[in-house]
Amino acid sequence: MLKVENVKVMNFENAIRGARNPMNSWDRMDSYVDEQGNFVMGENDMQLAHKLCVAGPTHRKFVRQIFVTMDITAPLYWWKEFDTYKVGVTANSTSTMHKIHSKPIEMQDFSCDKLQDESLKVFNDFVGYIENKRLKYMENKDKKDWYEIIQLLPSSYNQMRTCTMDYENLVNMYELRKNHKLEEWHILCDEIEKLPYFMEMFGLEKKKEIQKNEDISKQ
Repeated sequence: MLKVENVKVMNFENAIRGARNPMNSWDRMDSYVDEQGNFVMGENDMQLAHKLCVAGPTHRKFVRQIFVTMDITAPLYWWKEFDTYKVGVTANSTSTMHKIHSKPIEMQDFSCDKLQDESLKVFNDFVGYIENKRLKYMENKDKKDWYEIIQLLPSSYNQMRTCTMDYENLVNMYELRKNHKLEEWHILCDEIEKLPYFMEMFGLEKKKEIQKNEDISKQ
């Protein structure tokens, strides 16, 4: 399970203007901000952005100035993989250490949608056991019980983090993880595809169509 909420893209206009600095071509800038405050990229700017993006990381420095913030809720086993993306990524998470005991521990707190019936029954019993430990801790405040909750907590536990990244971070994630075996990566990649001008600038629509045709030919 993975859920993305509260997506906001910032600094697009400044980034595009900066992309024109090397050639002093600001007079060709045709993007604007509409009455609703949305950035609208012009044809000239799209041509330049695409040219720089497909030329590689050395030439597309401007995308590091296009910032994205989003709330991501995902299981701990997925966050362990996400945490490999450290450079340029900032995240504030809900606190397991401070708040794990503050509400009932329930099945809906975990990503268990792939469990088959037998495993689901075992896991349901296990979650009930952890909840009993939580109730015991709330009654006696014995740190030993709190530690047991923390150490028993499985990696399927869902955590929400507010993440701030840039388009360079996101295109690297997209290219490296779009075919990953974890479904959570596919969900995030689907959300990345929705970001303003993301697919067009990096030329990813054509790549996606080629991949789709290759997959069909293998069937």
